[in-house]
Amino acid sequence: MLITIALIIAYLLIPVFLIYLTHISDKIRKVGAVVLAYALGLLWGNIGIFPKASENYKRMKVLAEGNPLKEDQLMDAFHNGMITTGDIALNQIGGIQANIMNVAIGVAIPLILFSLDLRKYMSLAREAMKSLLLAMISLFAAIFIGFFLWGDSIAEANKVGGMLVGVYTGGTPNLAAIGTALNVNSNTYIMTHTYDVVLGTVCLVFLMTIAQSVFNLFLPHFRDVKRHKAICAIARETEGVDNYLGMLNKKAAIKLVWAFMLASAIVGISFGVSTLVGKESQMAVLILTMSTLGLAFSFVPAISKIENTFQLGMYLIIVFSLVIASQADLSGIFKKEYLNIFYFVAMAVFGSMFIHIILSKIFGVDSDTTIITITALTYSPPFVPAVAAAIRNKDVIVSGIAVGLLGYAFGTYAGIGMGELLEIFQKSSIPEFLKSW
Repeated sequence: MLITIALIIAYLLIPVFLIYLTHISDKIRKVGAVVLAYALGLLWGNIGIFPKASENYKRMKVLAEGNPLKEDQLMDAFHNGMITTGDIALNQIGGIQANIMNVAIGVAIPLILFSLDLRKYMSLAREAMKSLLLAMISLFAAIFIGFFLWGDSIAEANKVGGMLVGVYTGGTPNLAAIGTALNVNSNTYIMTHTYDVVLGTVCLVFLMTIAQSVFNLFLPHFRDVKRHKAICAIARETEGVDNYLGMLNKKAAIKLVWAFMLASAIVGISFGVSTLVGKESQMAVLILTMSTLGLAFSFVPAISKIENTFQLGMYLIIVFSLVIASQADLSGIFKKEYLNIFYFVAMAVFGSMFIHIILSKIFGVDSDTTIITITALTYSPPFVPAVAAAIRNKDVIVSGIAVGLLGYAFGTYAGIGMGELLEIFQKSSIPEFLKSW
């Protein structure tokens, strides 16, 4: 009980302190509270404060799609000598973290969408869909390159390629679905997932910190694109996205409580709707329903005019960032026998990003749209507001969530298709023909 209370207090109050730091220091404000939360979470989760997981517990948790183990499963494993008392404590902590994350991100999405003008952001749809197409082409190309370079030295390389397509279009739910559909060996699945978490963490930190500056060297700036100038001229909303002081006003705080209650009700309704579909579709339906209801209420003046709903949502995003970063285990990733899977995953993450930048340059897609598309596909919609805040551009949130939802929708099909295609490719004479050149 004490652990639960202490963790909840820490996860809720540390973001308040980080926000305070951004208000008293211009240098820290430039870094942003989201980036600070992510960095602090990584440090917190890897300096020995939490119990260290045993290898058996790691395997069981990965096979459970990263979710905490159920009580009966946990105790059976403990009585059979498979896990330790430290694993039981870690599982308890994981349950608390999962609940905080689910509540924070669930309530945050409607709150953030309440303040957005959908009609204004619809003009970004064309650019977002173009970037989505370029992202998919980039990912497929990177997977083929990685398969050609390391496919011969990786067991079930075609299945790894399929899982990577799935995870980088729809996140872990797609990874798990494809792993099951392709009957992937548990060791292959576990190491692919582990390297995805580690390299994905590095990539996310890059996207939230220096990616915008780097991409701006090669790609058009968001506000320099003609069709974006009207949006930027209508309202300078992004100038106040990191100003949380308005939330301290008593009158504003009362209205925010009502907005919070409405967002919570939307989460409850969305969860109920998601239970009506199969497990493999529940996450996509949950996000889609929350987003649709959040946007629907943005058309209601009494809701859209409530001040600081975006900032309250972003506070919850900071909580989410702190929690999820503290779960990342960066130890023990460089096992020699699995390094080629590491290289394959790195090609999927960074190789596809490099190709995407080249294609964005050719087709004139701006840097912020490219960043948010990579975020939406690689990490799923819940990460879109966090990265949008880090690059200080909330104009891309709606299109980013839309891209992420499309990734959820077709990611599983694309991943399974890629796994089958790579198997055909491997059995053909094409790889040998290419290598002879």
